[in-house]
Amino acid sequence: MWDDDLHRFGLVALATDLTIEGDAARLMPQGTRLHVTRIAFENPTTRENLLATGPRLRAAVDLLVPGVGLKGIGFGCTSASAVLGDGIGALTGNRAPVATPAGAALRGFRALGVARVALMTPYLAATTDLVGDHFQASGIEVLRRSSMGHADDRDMAMLGAAEIVEMAEASDHPDAQALFLSCTALPALDLIDELEARLGKPVLTANQALFWAMLDEARIPATGPGALFGTRTW
Repeated sequence: MWDDDLHRFGLVALATDLTIEGDAARLMPQGTRLHVTRIAFENPTTRENLLATGPRLRAAVDLLVPGVGLKGIGFGCTSASAVLGDGIGALTGNRAPVATPAGAALRGFRALGVARVALMTPYLAATTDLVGDHFQASGIEVLRRSSMGHADDRDMAMLGAAEIVEMAEASDHPDAQALFLSCTALPALDLIDELEARLGKPVLTANQALFWAMLDEARIPATGPGALFGTRTW
């Protein structure tokens, strides 16, 4: 087993994701190194297409710097991780702790003391429900579910900042303790601080939560946007 002074992580991204590596470069701190591989994905983001990612994970993980120790592995798809659920660790071969956007959001909600959320997604409504139902089954009350109506994650990656901010504000609920913006393709990382100032509550995005959770699990201090990056579980 090769080893050095770097904290190395792996990421399995969807073939069609245009956003996640750029967000990772912003969030991973000095002293870490992220190794990325991709898996095939067929749009639209239906339950069937999302479930099809599961059998592809093991081979993808095996391509992540074989023989080199990893502090953690991230799977870059919120809706697929909601559908695959807790069994995703076994699908990756249990090589290292696995974080997913859906699981990371739940970890973040717990760390922030949040039990009631509003959910905004760029998806079709049926895909939004996959995430919302997963949160509900995990003990989080989802007070509002809002969908932007896109079926292809490449279209989601092209959404403009003004459109995302407008939809996020409309998606909030007065009784929600936080707002979650789903989808690793959604270019929302730069909007978190602005949205928190506008809404007066924590705003979590898929990529922010994913990389925060990977670093939190490894007990590596990091800075980033939003209330979440001011929180640790250790």
